[in-house]
Amino acid sequence: MPDNVTDDALDSADSTDSARHTWIASLISTVVTLPLAFFALVYSMLSPMVCDSCSEADAHRFDASFGPAWTVSCCGLLLSLVILVASWVCTRRRPPAAIGLAVAAPATVFFTWVAFMTLINWP
Repeated sequence: MPDNVTDDALDSADSTDSARHTWIASLISTVVTLPLAFFALVYSMLSPMVCDSCSEADAHRFDASFGPAWTVSCCGLLLSLVILVASWVCTRRRPPAAIGLAVAAPATVFFTWVAFMTLINWP
């Protein structure tokens, strides 16, 4: 190691190197989040077909619960996409935040799907 290189320069080089590879977390999150969100949206859209052969009372109960559940699903999936974009934006500026957001994006899709399934009054 040359004499003119200080420990501070080595620390900043290590932090720059880790910041340089932060985009990998956002990329993996994108590869996981987008298909997961797509399948969650398709499942939410096709779920009213469950009650095609329901009785009238079951159909009314299902329809009454589907409206709020659909709103939660759409808002949650939109939130996950906003979190995903934020992880890409924070990649260079705040690497630890970018990694946290990259992890939060698919988790938001999962919790949105769980909330949708919980809110529906299935027949």
